[in-house]
Amino acid sequence: MSLAVLDAAGVEALLPMADAIEAVAGVMTRMALGDVRQPPRSRLDLPGSGRLLGMMPGYIDDPACFGIKVATAFPGNTAAGLSSHRGAVLLFDAVDGAPVGLFDAGAITAIRTAAASAVATRALARPDAGRLALLGTGEQARRHVQAIGLVRPLTHLSVWGRSADKAVAFCRDMRNRHGLSAEPAASVRYAVASANIICTTTSAAEPILSGPWLPAGAHVNIVGASFPQHREVDGELLARGRLYVDHLPSALALGGDIQDALGRGLITNDHIRGELGGVLAGTVPGRTGADQITLYKSVGIVAQDLAVAAYLLAKLQARPAMATRIRM
Repeated sequence: MSLAVLDAAGVEALLPMADAIEAVAGVMTRMALGDVRQPPRSRLDLPGSGRLLGMMPGYIDDPACFGIKVATAFPGNTAAGLSSHRGAVLLFDAVDGAPVGLFDAGAITAIRTAAASAVATRALARPDAGRLALLGTGEQARRHVQAIGLVRPLTHLSVWGRSADKAVAFCRDMRNRHGLSAEPAASVRYAVASANIICTTTSAAEPILSGPWLPAGAHVNIVGASFPQHREVDGELLARGRLYVDHLPSALALGGDIQDALGRGLITNDHIRGELGGVLAGTVPGRTGADQITLYKSVGIVAQDLAVAAYLLAKLQARPAMATRIRM
């Protein structure tokens, strides 16, 4: 028996964004129709501001596998040019329980997070949506331009970041990479004023996006706030839109935006329309009108990591030279 190992460069080489989108869409549908098991995420807080170790086990039935993601969050890494999320996804064989794959979690997380937003955008955004507003200028912002561009024909990009210089540089890079009309925005309100797709990809502890600022018909992917102490959007925004989540128990336990709105009485649990997988499976209604505002709250779930890891393992079985093999 041997264990296939892929570092970040190997994951990047074998995981095109388009394929990640389909892998994530498949497992989200299985969450509605099949057998997907993922207990609540556990975390160990470490010395230092915001530092933690997270542990996320799970099982999916198609492709049949189980495993665990063990990852650290070190917010200070970005100042040193390093990823803030690092770790590994360990995949096991569903037949005999043998470990079969060990893959870089930072690369998997970066790609599948944006892929999930693309799945939500494809399912919930207006078919003619093409004006994207990005709040944030980090790695997830860059990945989201790539992912959203695969499911909607983007015509314009507006970008807001806490650093005006970084927003300018980001827009220049997106013009060069994707040929997009890209404009830095002086404020969040200005960035979203004419957008019909909005992605929040920040580490904000307090809301940066308010409900009254949203144009009619917009779709919003709320991505960055995946811990109870983080909030990117206010309760008015959640109350105004049709709200969908990646995994209901996780969203209620980890979504600081949702917890705050519930605590203030701005929404109730019934306001959450359902999980995205239900929309994909046809068991939960999605957008029903052009002027509706749709919201997708992502806290990140291990089922998506496992689906991507299973995809990578299948690719390695066809191209074994790509992986390091460790005899067990």
